[in-house]
Amino acid sequence: MADEVKVTATGPLFDGRAARAVQAFTDQAREDIAEHGETLVLAELGMVLRHPSGYYESQVTTERAAPDVSVVSDGGVVYGPWLEGVGSRNAPVTRFAGYGHWRRTKERVARDAPGIAQQLLQTRFLPEMR
Repeated sequence: MADEVKVTATGPLFDGRAARAVQAFTDQAREDIAEHGETLVLAELGMVLRHPSGYYESQVTTERAAPDVSVVSDGGVVYGPWLEGVGSRNAPVTRFAGYGHWRRTKERVARDAPGIAQQLLQTRFLPEMR
């Protein structure tokens, strides 16, 4: 006498929905965190620039540099390093030490990123996996 057991696996984990949701989540989280960084650096510039022409701020953008990499940059504006304070013409060569806006933004994004990702996961992607 042979006993037979039949197992049927259903649900998001087995039909591919969970894997698709995880991929969509990582893509969206990366984009949301990069956009948050762009917003923060523009806010920093709004506080520190004394005579803004608007050009430098217009060059700050978020772009996808590789399939899994989003980058916020100033597009290589030649005086960008000077504004940040890492250029060859900053102190001690001149009195201008730079604003440090990118450094502060990087630190803040690193602090905020887990919360942004957690919120996105809970509100948008976990419901798809149920």
